Amino acid sequence: MPSDDNQDDNRLGSFLRSRRERIDASSAGVVTHTRRRVKGLRREELALLAGMSPSYYTRIEQGRDRHPSREILEALATVLRLDDTERSHLWSLVAPSLAPAGDSGPAAVDTVRPGVLVLLERWGDLPAFVVGPRRDVLAGTNLAARVNPAWSPGNNLVEFTFLDPRARTTYVDWEDIALQAVAGLRTTAAARPGELDGFVASVRERSKTFRALWDAHDVYTRVSGRKRLAVDDVGTLSLDFETFALAGTEGHVLYVYFPVPGSTDDTALRGLAAEARGEGGQEDGGRP
Repeated sequence: MPSDDNQDDNRLGSFLRSRRERIDASSAGVVTHTRRRVKGLRREELALLAGMSPSYYTRIEQGRDRHPSREILEALATVLRLDDTERSHLWSLVAPSLAPAGDSGPAAVDTVRPGVLVLLERWGDLPAFVVGPRRDVLAGTNLAARVNPAWSPGNNLVEFTFLDPRARTTYVDWEDIALQAVAGLRTTAAARPGELDGFVASVRERSKTFRALWDAHDVYTRVSGRKRLAVDDVGTLSLDFETFALAGTEGHVLYVYFPVPGSTDDTALRGLAAEARGEGGQEDGGRP
């Protein structure tokens, strides 16, 4: 059977199988006296722990039952120890099967609203940018492009991470960022069924690392955090960030990065902001 879930539309089954395989059988209370030849829980073990027949669970995982009840999904989520993001993802995988044929969700729009562009112009002292559902950078401040080449309009954050050799230098913690990028994209893809399939297939074709992470079926939602970036002529900057989902059906998200006030990162970023404004302030704002 094809492992690419762009070819196999049984996304619910693929996700359940990936979560089942990560559960340690002994920690789930399964007692066995023989050597296990499969990782994680067996189908029949998960079914019994969730209070359903093995044959019924098998139908769900194989895609022969696409309409499990809320009670069934909640029981599976509990046994599989799904976190809040994974539970939401589980439900989003069921919802498309209930939608009318041909309904692929809202279409992506690449035009950023004029009001948001005005805000970005006024936020010139911060790295800030707007991305669409595929993680295309649609607009941003000049400082964002100076801090990270991926954060300039016309780039795609996922393609940069996996296909641009500069990514492993720019992102000090590249492995973590790569995993989060794929898991976040999968969450968005489930919420906007069909819209990202072509893009995902394209990156899978070009990156073995992306393909392996995508096939792990991890999901992830992160609205804030911190990134470490290697910036030319400055060194490593550690910046916090917040994300803001812009109202509307376009699926646009605003990212705003900022330093800890009074830190050396703050000083360096102020110098870069002056440089981006053409004031030549980098000589005082750079690090020794």
